Amino acid sequence: MPFDLVTFGEAMIRLTPPLFQRLEQTSELWVHVGGGEFNVAIGASRLGLSSAWVSALPTNPLGRMVRNKAREHGVNTDFVVWHEKERCGLYFLEMGATPRPNTVLYDRANSAIANLRPGEVNWDGVFAGAKAFHVSGITPALSPTCCQVTMEALQKAKQHGLFVSYDLNYRKNLWSTEEAARAQEPMMEYVDLIITTEDDAHDVFGFSGTPAEVCQGMRERFSCTAVAMTLRRIDTVLRHGWTSIIYADRLYEDVTYELENVDRVGGGDAFSAGCLYGWLTEQDWQAAVSWGDAFSALKHSNLGDINWATKEEAERLMKSWGDKLKYKIQR
Repeated sequence: MPFDLVTFGEAMIRLTPPLFQRLEQTSELWVHVGGGEFNVAIGASRLGLSSAWVSALPTNPLGRMVRNKAREHGVNTDFVVWHEKERCGLYFLEMGATPRPNTVLYDRANSAIANLRPGEVNWDGVFAGAKAFHVSGITPALSPTCCQVTMEALQKAKQHGLFVSYDLNYRKNLWSTEEAARAQEPMMEYVDLIITTEDDAHDVFGFSGTPAEVCQGMRERFSCTAVAMTLRRIDTVLRHGWTSIIYADRLYEDVTYELENVDRVGGGDAFSAGCLYGWLTEQDWQAAVSWGDAFSALKHSNLGDINWATKEEAERLMKSWGDKLKYKIQR
């Protein structure tokens, strides 16, 4: 069956001390599964799109846990590559409260996907008849070979005529800004929608100015269809404001959601899922920014990387906030 959306990237096991405890003090850990493109595939599926997630996993119980979690949410995993002698990445998340921020400790070196090689993924099979492809800047940062596979995927996606979405998602613990720019600039040739933050646009490609100026500048420099920028206002660790803009043929803006922040991890991925849902179903950038923001706002209200929100909840949220704030979203 052709997919509405195909994503490619790593998923890890997340281990979190309960009830705001520190790693040093806890005697138990809550287990979740998450990863940028993994989260996007699940979010898109929960909104009603058919999605497939491509990755590499170890043939052990942790690898099967990751696969099973994707399948639980209706995501196709038939094109995952299985490696026998490698591992699943881990990360530890301490949940903070003002004045102590959230902190993350990664243990992801030599994971199965980091050892993926060009030619291992059946891109022609997964892209046949598909509509869109999404990947992030985390994936090419995992290893030189993973960078090669990312370029392979982007080129294959364009050969198959897919709409391509790319979230810059810069991670300084994986590579330097110079390495990130050198690897990713050639990739932008194949991208239709760039998703970024103010910091990532500046750190990776050197853009500065207002959010609208940065998005317009990126669109012109890379000749892409649109640039989306998520905008997070941090009042305290647990209270945030969330909105975004998209610059395409013109600037598209949205309401600002006030959040009681249960878990911000995966908020950007939820935006990507909602944004792609809005664009693929309505071919309208206002719909894309509105769905992206509402779906992301809801993600912040539940624990774990995955967004458990529904399409109906996002619709209700868009209407209620649109009525009382900036404009009314007609549905």
